[in-house]
Amino acid sequence: MKRYLLIALLTLAASVSAQVAAGPNRPGNVPDGYVVTPFGYFHSSCVQTVASSDTLLADGRVQHKDGTVSSAATCNYPRYAHDGTPKVASQAKAQAQAPEVNGWIESTSIVAPTNKSFSGLWDSSIVPSQPRSNDGQVLFFFPGLEDINDPNTSILQPVLTWSAGQWTVSNWNCCLSNIVVQSTPININPGDRVVSSTVENCRPGTLSCTTWNITSWDTNTGGSTTLLKTPSDGQVFNWAFGAVLEPYYVVSCEDYPIDRETYYTAVFDEYFHLVNNPKWSDSVNTTETPQCGYKVRAQPYEITLSY
Repeated sequence: MKRYLLIALLTLAASVSAQVAAGPNRPGNVPDGYVVTPFGYFHSSCVQTVASSDTLLADGRVQHKDGTVSSAATCNYPRYAHDGTPKVASQAKAQAQAPEVNGWIESTSIVAPTNKSFSGLWDSSIVPSQPRSNDGQVLFFFPGLEDINDPNTSILQPVLTWSAGQWTVSNWNCCLSNIVVQSTPININPGDRVVSSTVENCRPGTLSCTTWNITSWDTNTGGSTTLLKTPSDGQVFNWAFGAVLEPYYVVSCEDYPIDRETYYTAVFDEYFHLVNNPKWSDSVNTTETPQCGYKVRAQPYEITLSY
């Protein structure tokens, strides 16, 4: 498999709204003006959307196709975890809420051997059906890459999102300098097949690559979105997630699609060799309410999330 095969084939699709407002179901201490992301709650000014033709520079500036460069984004607002807990230790915990599911619920992952890393992920999935109920919930499905020794600095992930009756896909890098960077989302439809590629821009054998490309492509419509040359900030991406379910504001099991979500995921070592028969480690939250039969079934290249 050539590293840039998918990226060479894909074209930029039409732009849609890049942010999902937190809304009235957010935890009580999350202020107005915040949006929900796969990383918790951020003020809308702290979420930066870049086009597929843009390049995010290591210092946070954005270089555009015409050569012009925009200033680096800054964030002057606190961020909040999925349960509303401020991401600053000195601040008070979130107010009590009615039972609802928020945050990572189920996932599966593998860790590279000591002093090794991953060069990329390839994944394919079918967009689920519409949820049976709409209670203002937001659903995120994704694979991803992190540094297991520094998991709070950055995560790379192509994300399927359901919000306000619409499925979209976009690519994310969070949270260098407390900024969330997102490629331009494209609308996708239930039953569409989405293929994503998360690949480093370095020679084989590089432990920590400086920049990465994330591309997602709807094979039914031909639409695509790319996060180009997004920086790693020195991260060693040695922790690969084959599939993750991260919902917000789920108050009923009817808030999920009736069908399970299956990812076909391939992981590549630092030499761009396929990791043969990866042994995934599963994690399922069994304490969140409501409980909806959460379960992960992981085979080497096929991972199913149940709910």
